[in-house]
Amino acid sequence: MRASLSIRQGAHRSTFALFLLLSVGIMLIGKADPALYERTRMAIADIATPFIGALSSPVVAGAELIEEGKYLLAAYDENTALRDENERLRRWHAAAQGLQSENARLRGLLHFTPKTEATFITGRVIGDSGGAFLRSVLVDIGGRDGVRKGVAAIDGNGLVGRVAEVGQRSARILLITDLNSRIPVLVGENRERAILAGDNSDYAKLAYLRPERSIAAGDLIVTSGHGGAFPAGLPVGVVVSTGEGSNSELRVQPFLTPDRMEFVRLMDFGLTGVLQDHDLGLTSQ
Repeated sequence: MRASLSIRQGAHRSTFALFLLLSVGIMLIGKADPALYERTRMAIADIATPFIGALSSPVVAGAELIEEGKYLLAAYDENTALRDENERLRRWHAAAQGLQSENARLRGLLHFTPKTEATFITGRVIGDSGGAFLRSVLVDIGGRDGVRKGVAAIDGNGLVGRVAEVGQRSARILLITDLNSRIPVLVGENRERAILAGDNSDYAKLAYLRPERSIAAGDLIVTSGHGGAFPAGLPVGVVVSTGEGSNSELRVQPFLTPDRMEFVRLMDFGLTGVLQDHDLGLTSQ
């Protein structure tokens, strides 16, 4: 092992001396013959170029790999930011669609302008059906907002019902299709007088018509104003079935759509009357 170590040390010294002598020789050649020096230098460069290229390739590849990694990280961060922004935009889009739909329904309420001056307040429907009223809705406005029992409730199409119960923060609206609902109405161009009676279905019926009535399917039904419960002229619905015979029931399709009702306007016309049918002993809502 000592001999091997001595040989290696001698080789190192010899290599150093060889390179030193080679350098001195190249310098002397450069001084003596610059052209020869240049050719020798380029020859050495030509020989060393493949080795230098082979050695530099991993370095270049590593640098490119690092740059690619930085680019991928930047792209990942940008993609994450874009996904977050897209999610925010989706939420805003959904909110905008909801507001657009809500505004359309509120504008629908403005399409109906009563002939009688009245004060009104618009409320949101927050529940339906309850207690003794099978066809009713609950709204988020009440006594503290100026709502009182008996005022009319309308939507963009016409009359939907009447306030039957009032709390401080909410009110219950009895719909015109409820079994307890009785409304004096006029039917068609002949202005036939009748009572619109609910029966807890999606339709209502016309009662107490004259035997010699003249009513056809499609006739418009509006409030008559009798009894002081509602003003005259509020749209209610249309006749969809006339039946046969003087005692047959006439079915009415109300304009209200409970399953799609989200806002109602409570109209206070200053009326305090209640329908009294002295002959039949009936009382309105």
